[in-house]
Amino acid sequence: MPKRTKGLIAAIVSATALCLSIPTIAHAADAEAWTPTESAIRAASAGIALPHTVAGLSLSKSGEASNGGRAVDNYAQYLSEDGAIQATLYVYLPTYADASLAAYMTDKAVMERFGAKTRRTAYASAPVAGRADGAIRAVYDDAADGALTTAAGFVHAGRWIVKIRVTGPTERRGEVLAGLDGMLANLTVDDPASLHATAPASFSACPAAPTADARLTPAKPTEEAAPRDVRIPRDGKDALCIRGTAATADGRYDMLQQAGRSDSAIIVPVDDSGTVLAFDPAANGAGYKLSIHMVGQTDIYGVYDRVPSPHQIAAIIDGKDTQTAEAQAVATYAANGEVTVSRLAQKGR
Repeated sequence: MPKRTKGLIAAIVSATALCLSIPTIAHAADAEAWTPTESAIRAASAGIALPHTVAGLSLSKSGEASNGGRAVDNYAQYLSEDGAIQATLYVYLPTYADASLAAYMTDKAVMERFGAKTRRTAYASAPVAGRADGAIRAVYDDAADGALTTAAGFVHAGRWIVKIRVTGPTERRGEVLAGLDGMLANLTVDDPASLHATAPASFSACPAAPTADARLTPAKPTEEAAPRDVRIPRDGKDALCIRGTAATADGRYDMLQQAGRSDSAIIVPVDDSGTVLAFDPAANGAGYKLSIHMVGQTDIYGVYDRVPSPHQIAAIIDGKDTQTAEAQAVATYAANGEVTVSRLAQKGR
């Protein structure tokens, strides 16, 4: 695998478009991503479906946003009859799945893209597929200098995240909201028990944390390479606190941990499509193991002797940290749940 240069996040951050733009090219393998029925489009691996027509919006096209042929990053676009109202359903498999973080990072992206006049007018748990608190519903008015209303819904079902975006002219706000609410109401999940209760993330300030730089110790070839589940509450189940902020030329990224737990994992959400840096307490209690989570893939690194400082995290994101120039192993996730771990050769070893 090539080095991650600015790049750690260049290829990664290109996935930010998953929220804010519509792919224009459908891959030949689209049939693997979606299985159309007579009345609905269905992501078979995820067990999630939506009718072809809902709340005045009709299916226009579908495909894979990235990872062509793997069916882990899928989209379906819907349009009103005149094309003025646009909606997109995303069903994707981030290896760190958290609906509250997806909503939080999308909120940041919407505010940054659509300008200072944009107002968040709704942001709360909402019903989906028979579960009263199975989704987060967000509404933004006066976007793009008052020209647009945009709305979003977020669902965590099993290993999958569902994101719905609906946007249209401000004067047709009612249709935008009807589109979002209709999609949430008509979304079906094969296994309702797989739906996670979710709520908007809440944040507080962490106690002052050490800011000394950390040192990375590469894992030994004999050590377990498979990714572990990052030990931190998800989907808004507990308050998070902001330990620090990593500032890069391209943006500012919050270092989050569980409020009131100095020994919890540290996560750094990077974009609105599920890219997360995770520093998880090592199994032996000595240090923090770094993993970088994306759609369908986790890159696995060694163990830092402490939580890296904000400027070190910024260097990791920018691809300028020589300690993390290369992953030691890569875990690739298939839509059917299979995980393939490839250990990578390290220079000088």
